[in-house]
Amino acid sequence: MVDQARARRLAKRISAIVATAIEYEIKDPRLRFVTVTDAKVTGDLREANVYYTVMGETIDAEPDYAEAAAGLDAARGVLRSKVGAGTGVKFTPILSFTLDKVPEVAREMEELLARARAIDDEVAKVAANAKHAGEADPYKADRDDEDE
Repeated sequence: MVDQARARRLAKRISAIVATAIEYEIKDPRLRFVTVTDAKVTGDLREANVYYTVMGETIDAEPDYAEAAAGLDAARGVLRSKVGAGTGVKFTPILSFTLDKVPEVAREMEELLARARAIDDEVAKVAANAKHAGEADPYKADRDDEDE
C-alpha cells in the first residue's frame, strides 16, 4: 500500500496530463467539449479513474455523452502512453473514464433552491397580512377576574 499523499499527487498529475493531451494533442472531434474535472488513483497506483464532463456546443444544446465516451475509449491507449511518459512511475496506471455528474446535480440543486425561495416569498406575503387567531392577549379576561 502506498501513502495517500503520493496517490493524490499522482492523480492530480494524471488529471493535468490527460486534460492537456485532450485539448492540444488528440485531434478527435468527439473530444472537443470534454473537460477533465478530477482523477482518483487506487492505493496500489495500478488504476486511475478520470472524471470528465461534456459541455454542449451552445448553451441550449444537449451534450453528446455517448460520442464523448466513445472518443475517450478510442484514445485510452494514447492517453495512457502520455501518462506513462509524463509521470515516470514504474507501472503506468490503467485509465478508466467516468462521467462526472456534479454539474448536473448542482443545476438541480439550484432549481430546488429557487423553488424554495419562491415558496418562502409566498409564505412571507401571506404572513404580512395575517392576524392572530382570537384575542391579542388571550389571558386578559383571566386577569380582569383576578383584579375584582
